[in-house]
This record gives sequence, structure tokens and C-alpha cells, in this order.
Amino acid sequence: MKLAAQLYTVRDHTKNENAIYETLKKVKAIGYDAVQISAFGEFRTSWLSEVLRELDLEVCATHTALDRIINDTEKVVEEHKALGCKTVGLGWYKTDSKEKADELLAMLEPALKKLHASGLQFAYHNHDHEFTEIEEGYTVMDYLRDQSDPGLFHFLPDFYWVAHAGVSPLQFIEDFRGRFSVVHFKDLKRVDGKPVMTEIFNGEIDYVAIHDRLVELQVEWAAVEQDLCEVDPFLSLEISLKNIKEKKLFSF
Repeated sequence: MKLAAQLYTVRDHTKNENAIYETLKKVKAIGYDAVQISAFGEFRTSWLSEVLRELDLEVCATHTALDRIINDTEKVVEEHKALGCKTVGLGWYKTDSKEKADELLAMLEPALKKLHASGLQFAYHNHDHEFTEIEEGYTVMDYLRDQSDPGLFHFLPDFYWVAHAGVSPLQFIEDFRGRFSVVHFKDLKRVDGKPVMTEIFNGEIDYVAIHDRLVELQVEWAAVEQDLCEVDPFLSLEISLKNIKEKKLFSF
């Protein structure tokens, strides 16, 4: 399994091409050899492809707007292939009911077939609302898994949000095994009893056990993300990487 930086973490520093370039250089200097593209401002795909080659950075996944996935599928395919990225991630949809899940699956179906035929993989990124129960012990997330084609619809699980929803990350891995190749690592600590995002190994999630199980299952990527940081977001990425290296996880 390989490690990446989810650049949503530093989204305030990716508003244009100059800022994107400086951010990619900083992330590379911190020690990351791969990134997830999310919340970028405008950029030319050909330009970004050249920058990634220059800095020797891989792209593990994107977060791509639902409207573009559905209505501009061919262009999305072209862009991902130019960037050497095979995972088209959907970063947000308020899928908190069976009806919303059915709505999403119906909207996506034609696009997912096109992505699959082009050699790309769609992946749905979760928050906590997908763990709303449809019936006792059965959530919207379970429904998305069971009602979607395993070949077309993958997941991009975020273990902070899994834990935030009161679900065991290790149990989630078993329940959804084979349905994801990219995951998000961010940790959870409690301040005055409330869950707060923090750097990896500065919280309560057992990322050693998670890492080891994901490696056993041959999951390809883990992307470090922190939506809200108590320090400079580049420093948060650096702290997480330092802590991960101290635990001797991944291969560096």
C-alpha cells in the first residue's frame, strides 16, 4: 500500500496554477510522493500533467464534481488518463436515505458504464450521514453497497467519518472488502467530549491495525487528509507523515 496527501487539506493554497505548483512542491518536500486532487481552482490538465512529471508525483484519485461525472464523462476520462489517475472520486452527496441512494445510483449509471469501459474506476467518498439507518442494523452505506454493481461502483472510505458514525473501522473494512482501492486516513480526538479531526496517531483510531489489514487485502492507496487543522495545514500533513514513519508503516 502506498501513501498520498489528500490536497483538500491545503485547499486554500490551490486556487490557481501558480498556487497549485507551489503547493505540490511543498508537499513533495515534506515527503509525499503522491497526491489526491481535490478542490483545485482552474488549471490546464496538460500543464498539471507536466508539473506532476517534473516533481515525480503520482495521483491516486480525484474528487470530481457530480455534474461533471454525469454530463462531461468523456472529458473526465480524458483528464484522468492525462494525469495517470484511474480513480474518479465523488467527494460529496447528501446520501442520507434510501430514496437519495436510489436517486444517486440512477443518475450515475450511464456515466459509470462509460468510466468502466475506459478503464477507470468510480469511487464514492463517505461522511457520517451515510450511516443513517434504513432499518435496525442496516444503513444507507450498506444499501449503496448492496444495490450497486461491484464492478462499477467502488467506495473511497474515510475512517474518521466511519469512527465518527460509531462504526468500527476494522468491521467496516470486512463488510466492504473488495469494494475499495483508495482510503482516507485522518484521526479523531475528543475535545470536551466532541469528536475533532487531528493528525494521524494524535487521536484514538487504531491506524496500525487498519494499515496492517489493508496491506493484507492489497488495498492500493491511503491518502492523509485533514479537513480542519489546528495548525498550518502543511504542518498537519508533515506531522501525520512523521508519526506514520515513526510507527514504521508503509514503505519509504
